Order: sequence, then structure tokens, then C-alpha cells
Amino acid sequence: MQTIYILWQRQVKKYLRSPSRIVGTLGQPLFFLLALGYGFGSIFKQAGQGNYLQFLSPGVVAMSVLFTAVFGGIEVIWDKQFGFLKETMVAPVSRINTMIGRTLGGATVASIQGVIVVIISMFFGFRPETHYLLLALLFMFIGALLFTALGTGIASVLDDMQGFPIVMQFIVTPMFFLSGSMFPIEGLPKILGYIVHANPMTYYVDGIRGLLIGGNHFSLGLDFAIVTIIALAFLGIGSYLFSKIKA
Repeated sequence: MQTIYILWQRQVKKYLRSPSRIVGTLGQPLFFLLALGYGFGSIFKQAGQGNYLQFLSPGVVAMSVLFTAVFGGIEVIWDKQFGFLKETMVAPVSRINTMIGRTLGGATVASIQGVIVVIISMFFGFRPETHYLLLALLFMFIGALLFTALGTGIASVLDDMQGFPIVMQFIVTPMFFLSGSMFPIEGLPKILGYIVHANPMTYYVDGIRGLLIGGNHFSLGLDFAIVTIIALAFLGIGSYLFSKIKA
């Protein structure tokens, strides 16, 4: 537990001590809220779908968690190149505990980022419901674990710091755009519908949207079950890949 706590604390402290990182990662969510929230708002309303900013904001929150979590994996490659990971690996502690500590830290950072985006979106007119706010925070953290484990697992098999962002961009961009973050998933073409339903990000966005504004497409039980099961699976796979890193 001490190993897990120390590595969790390291991740959180690195984030809190870097104001430029906090501000920089807010650029993309702000762009989506401004450009899409206001740009497509009138079209969405004319189509009888209600307030587009209210619909979009949970998707932007999920996007912020996704990108913050998966790109946190680059720290594994960074630590490989600068020797910190080698020192960690040769220490008399379990590599699984090392992986868990890093993942919990990354998930905590991504969840904090998601909360910040929720607060900022409220200044643009987003009005979340407060009935399930604590449950929304828990769900946000479970999803952050999923994406952090994904990023850490992929980073464990890569050594190229320049190649990691390219690989992750290739993975996370379709996950985000084909998740219903920016558009309702009802009435999609059949093939696109299959892809959206097979995307774990879809259930993450749907769960956050359901807990914050009550506009979920699936049941909350299904969203929780799928995200939790995939998070556990990715944690297992990520732990295995991380344990195979050569010290």
C-alpha cells in the first residue's frame, strides 16, 4: 500500500505543481464548448433536440478525461529514457503495485481535469443536475482508470517518445468522435451504429450524460457494468505489459 500511495502521490504532485499543464490541457475543451456549443446550438435547437450546449458539455468532460488519461502514459516512456523507471523496477516492490500506483495517480489527475471542465462549462451555460453528483464523480474516476491503464499499457511496449502521441491519437480520436459525444446516437446508419455500440467510450459518455443531465441512451446499470468490466480488463492487460518491461 505504501508503494501504491507514494507513486499515486508523485503523479498528483507533478500535476498540481505544473500550472502550465493544467491551463494547457483546458484549451481543447474550451474550443469545443465555444466553437461547437454556440456554433451548432441554433441548428440543434431547430431540429427539436433542445439545448446543444447542455447535450455537448458531458461529452466534452468525457473527452477531457480521455485525453488527459491516455496521454499520461507518455510519462512511462519519459521515465524509461531518464532512468527513473529503472530505479523503480529494481526496487524490492511488486511491479503490479507500481503499475497500480501510477494508474491510480493518472486516473486521479484525469478526474480532477474532468471536474475543472464541468466547472468551466457552467460559466458557458451548462446546468448539471446535482442528484447524482457523487455517483458521477465515481463513474468519472472508473473511466479514468480505464483510459489510464490503456495509455500505460501501450507506453509499456513503446520506447519512442515521438511515436507514442501518434499511436494514441490514432486510437483515441475515433474513440471520441464515434462515441456520441457530439451527436445523438439514435438513427445512425447501421454500420456506424455497430461501431458506436462497440466503442467503450460510448458507454462512458452516456453514463456521464445520464448522471449529469439525465439524458442517457442506455441504462446507467449497463454503462457502469461495461465501463467497470473493461477497466478491470485493461488494468490486467496493462499490468502484464508493464511487468514485462526490462529494467
